[in-house]
Amino acid sequence: MVLIGKGVSIRYAGYLEAGADFIVEDYAEINCLSKQKMIVGNRVSIGKFAIIRPSNIYGGEIGEGLKIGDNSNIGPYSYIGCSGYIEIGNNVMISPRVSIYAENHVFNRTDITIKEQGVEKQFVKIEDDCWIASNSIILAGVTIGKGSVIAAGSIVTKDVPPYSVVAGVPAQIIKQRS
Repeated sequence: MVLIGKGVSIRYAGYLEAGADFIVEDYAEINCLSKQKMIVGNRVSIGKFAIIRPSNIYGGEIGEGLKIGDNSNIGPYSYIGCSGYIEIGNNVMISPRVSIYAENHVFNRTDITIKEQGVEKQFVKIEDDCWIASNSIILAGVTIGKGSVIAAGSIVTKDVPPYSVVAGVPAQIIKQRS
């Protein structure tokens, strides 16, 4: 079963592989054009107004892609920028308004614009059984270990060990779950 809400935009659907019970809520946008495709497991949901973009929709280099494991969700109004590869494990809860970025702009030179310098793509991994709370930001090159919790409003700039609870800007470990 696949449920597609009102006003949903799925571009380049030939690059999408979806398991059973895939739900895309109203007005979500998914651009599937990517080198490694969009691979979505069973019982995955994408919330209202969420945006998933591996590539600039107006041209430019094709992004790497996204893999979402079984029983995981992306909350309403979230942004997943998967120009670098993003892998989301099984049973991951991503709350509303979470942003995940798998690239950073290059800005070393001052003789040309930042826009002309391009981007550096990096891998982002969220392991199984994580909860990413509302308004959190996950930056390029980060791995979030299994069973971790990212507190609301946190900005994750470095790897998070398994079963950690992190909070703050930048996010710091505040306790261990185990």
